[in-house]
Amino acid sequence: MTEVIATNETILVVGGGISGMTAAIEAAETGKQVVLVEKRPYVGGRVTQLYKYFPKLCFPTCGLEINQRRAKMNPNLNIITMAEVTDIKGEAGDYTATVKISPRYINEKCTGCGDCGRAVEAEFDDEYNYGLGKRKGAYLPHTMAHPQRYVIDPAIIGTDDAQKAADACKVGAVDLEMQEETIELKAGAVIWATGWQPYDANKIQPYGYDRFANVITNVEFERLADPNGPTGGKIVRPSDGKEVKNVAFIQCAGSRDKNHLLHCSRICCMASLKQATYPADDVDISIYYIDIRAIDRFEDFYETVKAKDNVKFIKSKVASIVKGENDSPVLHGVDTEGYNRYANEHDLVVLAVGMEPSVDKASFPVEIVMNEEGFIEPDPNNGGIFAAGCSSDALDVNRAVQHATGAALRAVQVVNRVAGTEG
Repeated sequence: MTEVIATNETILVVGGGISGMTAAIEAAETGKQVVLVEKRPYVGGRVTQLYKYFPKLCFPTCGLEINQRRAKMNPNLNIITMAEVTDIKGEAGDYTATVKISPRYINEKCTGCGDCGRAVEAEFDDEYNYGLGKRKGAYLPHTMAHPQRYVIDPAIIGTDDAQKAADACKVGAVDLEMQEETIELKAGAVIWATGWQPYDANKIQPYGYDRFANVITNVEFERLADPNGPTGGKIVRPSDGKEVKNVAFIQCAGSRDKNHLLHCSRICCMASLKQATYPADDVDISIYYIDIRAIDRFEDFYETVKAKDNVKFIKSKVASIVKGENDSPVLHGVDTEGYNRYANEHDLVVLAVGMEPSVDKASFPVEIVMNEEGFIEPDPNNGGIFAAGCSSDALDVNRAVQHATGAALRAVQVVNRVAGTEG
């Protein structure tokens, strides 16, 4: 059984991405007891799936390592992975949260040696790589995963593969008898940091994401470019594995559209500009855009990318994509600067899909005030529940971290009032 000591002076953080980790660490470093609940087998969220940040083109691994070290060193922080908050009752200063914990089938004895993964034969689509590759039925989610413990897919429990994993483990870390459990936690304040999810490109029918292998999303392209990704960093076509020579980026794919996402996600333009630097300089890049959102410190980066000889900007809302020769997508539309119709063929098309909240109002465990896009509003009616990062709005990493720090301070104020009242 998972044992967690929590009181109404504890801060509960729901979601262990960059915002949740930031809020949890900042609150714990003020001396508060913090419990962080994360549904994935590891913390770090979607930031761990990025190859580089914009505009400096630096790697996320540095910041991740620092945050993980801060988390490990702080005795005030208790992290529970593979767990979801299913219910919250009470009021500010006195909440009770119900948490469902899924079995990992690997206990704390795990050394990360990988013997269980090598023994298992079954393979599954790798969700960390957005299904672009495969992983074993016993696996480490990614090289920097925290906790650095393997996971056994529940689909192999009861099979010979599961027993092979158990037999291969020399330290007795495989526990095939683990069961799902439910616990209750007390908390004085709750920080909701469940982050964002990419808009479902299958819904954008004219772009053929569900029909054409060589139409992918920006988050999938990020994994292709990563040397630790499914192709070892080679940007290739999913249809035939050939390296690309011509890539198109379609901006506002499903965004600023009454049929899809009403809002602008703020980051998509910069993400595509960043991704335009990933291929080699002999790869032709075409960016189809309505307008480019590159303000303040991002303007210089925009100008740098725009000056590259292999990058071309086409002011147009792409109307449709059809299948051309050799499975190459053909983009149809009108260039709104010259009002010329085009039918442009590309090796690979990347849809810059927007951000939407990971948890919608219908599945939220407590009444809370949200706006029409589904983001949590900073409303007094939310009591001691505070959004952090992309639960509050579409934000880049820098702004998400800043917002999470603010959420931590507000939560600390709530539990300070509880402590003051009881004192």
